Amino acid sequence: MKNKTNYVALVLKQPDVILSFDLEKYSLLVRQARQANLLATIGEKLSELKILNQVPVDVRHHFEASMLHAKRHKPGINVEVRNLKKVLSQLGLDLLLLKGAAYVYADLPAAKGRFFNDLDILVPKDRIDQLELALRDEGWVSGKTDAYDNKYYREWMHEIPPLRHFMRKTELDVHHTILPPTSKYHPDVEKLFESAIEISSGVKTLCPEDMFIHSATHLFHDGELEHGLRDIVDLNQLMNHFGEGTAQFWERLVPRAKELDLIRPLYYGLRYTQKILGTSIPEKVIDEVSYEQPSAIMRPVMDFLFLRALAPDHASCDRFLTKTARYFLYIRSHYLRMPLRLLLPHLIRKAWKKRFEKDNVPIVLGKQL
Repeated sequence: MKNKTNYVALVLKQPDVILSFDLEKYSLLVRQARQANLLATIGEKLSELKILNQVPVDVRHHFEASMLHAKRHKPGINVEVRNLKKVLSQLGLDLLLLKGAAYVYADLPAAKGRFFNDLDILVPKDRIDQLELALRDEGWVSGKTDAYDNKYYREWMHEIPPLRHFMRKTELDVHHTILPPTSKYHPDVEKLFESAIEISSGVKTLCPEDMFIHSATHLFHDGELEHGLRDIVDLNQLMNHFGEGTAQFWERLVPRAKELDLIRPLYYGLRYTQKILGTSIPEKVIDEVSYEQPSAIMRPVMDFLFLRALAPDHASCDRFLTKTARYFLYIRSHYLRMPLRLLLPHLIRKAWKKRFEKDNVPIVLGKQL
């Protein structure tokens, strides 16, 4: 029987177990971690615990190279934050950072070893048009030129089409809320703005509880879970950091999720972070959130799906029906995002485009040219 061990989760949960690995296990760990975008994160963890130097040198070089590459991302993030702060300040707005950019700028442990494909910001919806024009003047352009894609983003999504700087090639996601307006859940975005914390002049992040809840919501509403373990690690690090030495984070977490109508994604965030990485969570919090758990029938179903989908997207981690689990969760994410009257035409269109517009082959009356 082939080895199907998730070595990434194993090492993150019990770092010193790596010292008992043979070369085959080291090889699988490195390949799984690279696929999960967690090679640098594991390296940082091993270095912090003074274990990295005990790893065979040929293996250690993989971790060190990835750690160096990740460190080079931070200056670029800071440059983009300064540029965006300038644009928003001219409109009388603060720059509210989300997700990875917030972790970096607030110097949180979740930023260590992290790579960044884009920046995410949150702005009031009634200022979106004004901001988009200002960003265009600064070189930010949208790659979405298809009329349907534009309609999809502007009418049904929680963000405008992604922007890319024409020179620096940095990608920017401008959000006006954290879930689509057509979603099953409807958090009050004004509460996020009211509780945001200023970390430097003109630059804010969500407060600790909101940051964690948003991270969980993003993960458990996302249909692309091939890198979901990366987000589970973020949740683990946020809990360990905010919950260490203070009861306030834990006392506020569940009531805040209820207030924002996001208790179900919080439940999943706590459950699977604990199951996969063994995160320490106060029993009181587990009891509070358990009142909102799925039915007794659905709990094992969701465990079956998520515990497969949240493993590294590598053949050595694929268990029975892993690909099927990811497919069902992809459909689920769209179902949570929009009602069936919008969802079915949208999925049919996406399937059509994938089938007939591959490699940008134009279509005329359903036939490829």
